[in-house]
Amino acid sequence: MAVTPAPRAWEELFAARTRGGVGEGIAEILALLEVPGLISFAGGFPDPRTFPRERASQLLAEFAETKEASAFQYAPTRGLVGPLDALAGRIDATQGRRPADDELVITSGSIEALELTGKTFLDAGDTVVVEGPTYLGALMAFRGFATRIEVVPLDDDGLQVDELERQLVAGLRPKLLYTIPDHQNPAGVSMSTERREALVELARRHGFVIFEDVAYRDLNLDGENLPSLWSLAPDVVVQAGTTSKTFFPGVRLGWAASPAAISAHLVSAKQNTDQCAGALGQRFFEEYVRRGYLDEQLAASRALYRTKRDRMLAALERSMPEAVRWTTPHGGFFSWLTLPNVDAAALAAEAVAGGVGIVPGSLFYPDGRGGDNVRLSFSLVDESQIDSGIATLASLL
Repeated sequence: MAVTPAPRAWEELFAARTRGGVGEGIAEILALLEVPGLISFAGGFPDPRTFPRERASQLLAEFAETKEASAFQYAPTRGLVGPLDALAGRIDATQGRRPADDELVITSGSIEALELTGKTFLDAGDTVVVEGPTYLGALMAFRGFATRIEVVPLDDDGLQVDELERQLVAGLRPKLLYTIPDHQNPAGVSMSTERREALVELARRHGFVIFEDVAYRDLNLDGENLPSLWSLAPDVVVQAGTTSKTFFPGVRLGWAASPAAISAHLVSAKQNTDQCAGALGQRFFEEYVRRGYLDEQLAASRALYRTKRDRMLAALERSMPEAVRWTTPHGGFFSWLTLPNVDAAALAAEAVAGGVGIVPGSLFYPDGRGGDNVRLSFSLVDESQIDSGIATLASLL
């Protein structure tokens, strides 16, 4: 008589790298967006008013009427020729250097570029350096590769490169350093020019790769951007960008610019991931760039986000207790609050009960730090609700 094996708990079969809450943080943030009536400063989502609905509809009709096949077919793994050319031209116009044909690959968002770079470089036990705090999605990606994550702190001028150098001299040996130099998520700060130049020299001297995330670079709200790390040192930088914040996230479109030898490995890794980024989104983006629509949309988006940013900062100044501190972002979506002697996780739970969504700072560290910090996003919240939302949050303090 056959013996039926005892049922096993799924947890026994899950890969070790998936345990310990990997992925739960973003799921929690997304869940806050579904709470009815919540004034949400939680998710770093673009405002739907920036989405190009009418023009996207017109372009789709054009593709159909002209019986274009490329927009509806599989694409080459590196990307369609036209979109690659349009993207390279835009990078040249905004950063002062055009990536060569073998240096650029179109990805399914910047998070895929991070995943492909991890596949290319990271083995279990390798060391990755991140800013403290940093993007939650990057922490999740690095945990998925079972890496050792080391934190170098931020201040108002971005990554503290002198502290990084001190740790490198003391024996730190990273393969990869992840940074968001422009309008950082979650801190809202930007790296100074002097630190950018010093950072790329450290990468050359100590032999590590810089992964530069430029998700918010085009959303500068005050003045001009500083030189990108990739434009300063294309020999040691993998730059990843996304159209999710500047075009619309539904197309899931991004890019990676890197040295040709690295780019070839990214293409190979992508063939085993999703084979190619969506062709329809690529063609949408190409036409949007070539017809000047993207620059028009960016101007409108910046004006909208500047209004929201200014209103939130004014509300913080007016409502918050004297001991609370926050960053003043010059672009992007976020401000970072420091709340002395406050448990931010408990505050977030109280805030939701009071009708306000925030994200506690500990999610943006790999080691439990950030317990007295909160990330506020002004991008999605309705302007008319900003004052009351900040007032409610302040009353809880």
